[in-house]
Amino acid sequence: MSQTDTFDAAEFRRALGSFATGVTIITTRDADGHNVGLTANSFNSVSLNPPLVLWSLAESSNSLPAFRNAQHWAVHVLAADQESLSTRFAKRGVDKFAGLDCETGVDGIPLLRGCTARFECRTAFQYEGGDHVIFVGQVLNFERAESAPLVFHSGRYADATRRDGSAKPRNAYLAGSFNEDFLGYLLGRSHHQFFSKIRSHLDAEGLSDEEFYLLSTLTLKHDLTATELSTGMAGVLDDHSAPALQALLKRGLAQELGEGGAFELTLEGRACALRIISAAKAVEQQLLERLGPGEGEVLKSLLNRLLSATDAGASAIWQQAAGD
Repeated sequence: MSQTDTFDAAEFRRALGSFATGVTIITTRDADGHNVGLTANSFNSVSLNPPLVLWSLAESSNSLPAFRNAQHWAVHVLAADQESLSTRFAKRGVDKFAGLDCETGVDGIPLLRGCTARFECRTAFQYEGGDHVIFVGQVLNFERAESAPLVFHSGRYADATRRDGSAKPRNAYLAGSFNEDFLGYLLGRSHHQFFSKIRSHLDAEGLSDEEFYLLSTLTLKHDLTATELSTGMAGVLDDHSAPALQALLKRGLAQELGEGGAFELTLEGRACALRIISAAKAVEQQLLERLGPGEGEVLKSLLNRLLSATDAGASAIWQQAAGD
């Protein structure tokens, strides 16, 4: 008996999953001219001269005959905002290309848009590799973009972004105190810097920061009960929540649905919210462009995880609101 015969297959798979990889979609055309594609994270480089890359496909895959017979195929390295595309191409029994605006590559192979990198390849070699077939391709054409990649680690999608080695936080002069790398300092300063760029719009509408936060919260759902508002404001506005709500009610920007029931925005409140949110979205877009393509998605994903970790109750309320 070989040593590998004693391996726990599930545990071995988890161990392999410790190696973080990018996520790719491989596409080709079958003998009948139909587009074929699948999600894979087995992609790797082989050689620079000649330019060779490889990936592998399970012997049990329904797409194996198409790739075995294909002379050409394309590898798409997905960007951080293409998780839904990865999920689509990982499914079986669906038209994966339905509604997609594809380009056409060598030999008619479909090419997906918006990827971090894209390689058009000619099949150079095929090898048997246990329960997989290894495909080696010679790269004929390639493209790349400055965007954060989609990452897969330990059986789930993950985030990756560049590290800025030139930005070194200063140490505080008082031993044991906070420095510029402290999470609270980074979040607090980022918050104030962002809102400084939209505060003029709040002033024009006559809204305080608390009133704007409550106003924008009421846009998440058609109506929110007093309990939902209380849960959502806990740890954020706390004692300032009630005065902010009363101010919105007094100005006719929000209204109560029945005594002690739910609250909703009025038509005037919705118009006010849309004006400010439009301005805030413009500021957001400018800031995200400075971060670089895809890194905004990474930042939002991490902040959402942070909110879930620090305020699980409120996060559940907002997730339910988003689904309604």
